[in-house]
This record gives sequence, structure tokens and C-alpha cells, in this order.
Amino acid sequence: MAEPTPNEVTGVDVAPVTDWFRANIDGVVPPLTFELIAGGRSNLTFKVDDAGGHTYVLRRPPTSHVLPTAHDMGREHRIISALADTPVPVAPALGFCDDPEVNGQPFYVMGYVDGHILRDGTTAAKVLDESRRRAAGESLVEVLAAIHAVDPDAVGLGELGRKEGYIERQLKRWNGQFEQSKSRDIPVMDDVFAFLSSHVPEQQGAAIVHGDYRLDNTMLGDDGQVKAVLDWEICTLGDPLADVGLLMVYWADPDDAHQALGLSPTTLPGFPRRSEIVRLYEARSDRDLSQLNFYVAFGYWKLACILEGVFARYSGGAMGGDRSGFEGFGEQVVRLAEQARAAADRV
Repeated sequence: MAEPTPNEVTGVDVAPVTDWFRANIDGVVPPLTFELIAGGRSNLTFKVDDAGGHTYVLRRPPTSHVLPTAHDMGREHRIISALADTPVPVAPALGFCDDPEVNGQPFYVMGYVDGHILRDGTTAAKVLDESRRRAAGESLVEVLAAIHAVDPDAVGLGELGRKEGYIERQLKRWNGQFEQSKSRDIPVMDDVFAFLSSHVPEQQGAAIVHGDYRLDNTMLGDDGQVKAVLDWEICTLGDPLADVGLLMVYWADPDDAHQALGLSPTTLPGFPRRSEIVRLYEARSDRDLSQLNFYVAFGYWKLACILEGVFARYSGGAMGGDRSGFEGFGEQVVRLAEQARAAADRV
């Protein structure tokens, strides 16, 4: 088999990055080849293959519109390093580079975890049978409970963020962003914000909060078990039930009239239903879930805030390209707000 040859790829300065690998990653065999496997407005993820048959993953910020607080490579590397010896499955952290002379922006390297990311029903139906879909749902909950059971101070993450007042800070942050970006009046958003602000439950301790925990932010094995939790870029400390509420937003049941973000694989036979997910988490956690509907409402509202910002940029032409079809995207924001209000009515 011919040896791979170095390739040019946007986001990687191959020669200096290869030199960094040679100096910092044990056992690497140049030349290296780089393949973009995830990108967009979020951090860029590259699969890296060397001439010795080893595979790594490199993560770096986007090539434009970089917000240091949202694309902190050192923070991500610190989190997966700290979780390495806990029951939380993460990719092995191999190295971090904060020298902009190497690749323009900081980056980190982790071990490659082979498995499946279930972003749609077609993939889920192909790689997992019904019993393994069930196992995937159960494993997802077990891992979330494991994340929330980690003592941040014990693993060196006690200063990752402020521990108290998480929901209050989140409400202020996202409402501020919504007000700055909104392209029209959406009264239901204001109504839900007022309700959430006046009904914040007492926080049940401070835990590691992933911030975007859902099925397609994990790597699954052939048996359905979670092999690694991915995308720690907005992880902080705070109220763990925010993770549970947002998981409920993303986790779709077959009879749902609307799904948060397109067609979810969780509607397939075998996956636990949303109510089962709640019971599974309750059985593996010592936290009171009687106020979970508040966190579900918050999850829908937060997602609506985020999508309104994206919709406003597209409808205003700031992101270029074909803007057709984004009227429906704007309607999705209103639909999420209505789902937030429906959840709030159950609080």
C-alpha cells in the first residue's frame, strides 16, 4: 500500500502542524493527511492519519468569526483530560498547542474513537437493531448521570465556571442575544422569558453541565454503548437538570407533532420513549425531577433564541448564498417558543 502524502486543507498549515505532531505526539509517523469531518460555524474537526496506520483527531476554532469564549481549545482539552479517569467516556487527550505560529489558532489533538454518530433515522436503522437502539438510549442516560456525578473539584474542574445561579445567568445571556438579533416581534418569547425568570427552581447542587447533550453528540459502539461524549465546547458548571431538560427537547417520540430540529432517529422502534428516559435518569441520579418541565421549557426557549439569531443573519443576507426556504426556518423559531410555553404551562 502506498504511503499517504501530505495534503493541503483549509484550517491546517500542514508543515508546521506536522512538526508539532512529531515533537509532541508519541509514536506518530509522518507524513500526515488531514480530512475535515465536522465544520461550519462551530469548531472544526479533522481526522488525521499518519504513515504508520495511526489515526488522531485535531480540533481548532472556525477559520473566521472566532469568539474566544465560544471556541476555547484549551478549555475543551482541559475538560476531556480531567474526565479521563472518571466513568465518563471521552476520547484520549493527547496534546494541546497554544502557539499561534503553528496553525494560526490554538488546537488540540485527541485519540480517534471509531464508532457511529446517529444524526438521522437512516443511519440508526442501518447500524443498530432494535435491542441495540434500546441499549443506546439507556447508555446515553447512564453516561449523563455519570457526568453529573463527577465532583468538579476532585478532578480539577472546580474553577471551570461559577457554580451557583446558572439558570439566571443563562436567561440573561440568551435573552440579551435574542433582543440583539431578533428580526421581528415574537410576543410568546417575551411571555416565556418572563415566566422562566420568575419561576427558577432552587438549584440542586453544582455539577458539570455539558450544555448540548444529545444522541448525536456521542460516539456509539456496535453494541449501542456510548464510547465517547463529544463537543464539550460550551461545557461549564451549574444546574445539571438543564442538561436533562435539553435532552428532552431533542429526544423525539413517534407521535410528536413537531420535532425540535428535523427528523430524529429516536422515533425508531427500540429507542426508549421520552418518559422512559426521564425514569432512567431518575433511577440513576439522586436529584428531584419534579420541576423538570421548567427545564424543558427553558430548553425550548434557549433553542429558539439561538435559531432566531441564525434566521436573522440569513434573512438579512449577512451569511450570503441562497436564502430561499428560510421563511420556514423562521416559523420554526415561533414553533419552539410555543412548545416552550406549553412546557411552562405544565410547571
